Amino acid sequence: MSDGGELPPIQTAVARRLRLLASGVAVGLPAGPASVALSVATGRTPPDAVAAGFALGTVALGFGVLGWSGSILAGPGIEAARDHLAVGGDWTEADSRRAMTRIVGVGLGAMVAASLLEPVV
Repeated sequence: MSDGGELPPIQTAVARRLRLLASGVAVGLPAGPASVALSVATGRTPPDAVAAGFALGTVALGFGVLGWSGSILAGPGIEAARDHLAVGGDWTEADSRRAMTRIVGVGLGAMVAASLLEPVV
């Protein structure tokens, strides 16, 4: 967001959000095969390891979606409570939403990568 209170053009806002999501996907794409390899190394069969890798991506995606929506629902209240109680810290709703968007991207990347491994194993 801009500091002057003006909203950025829609193209700029969409581009920022897509960059956030893409940065998470960039982390999730190698994390999916890594989790599959780790599962195989610990004794799972390859099909079970792919399923486990996909499930881990799903957990990250679900956590990110719930955290993102929770940030929207409870964020203003948490910020108001923080200000009222004069508690230190710089947690903001916007920062929380950005973090959750990255977690969603990690989950998506891991799910896609695990899915792409399924025909191989």
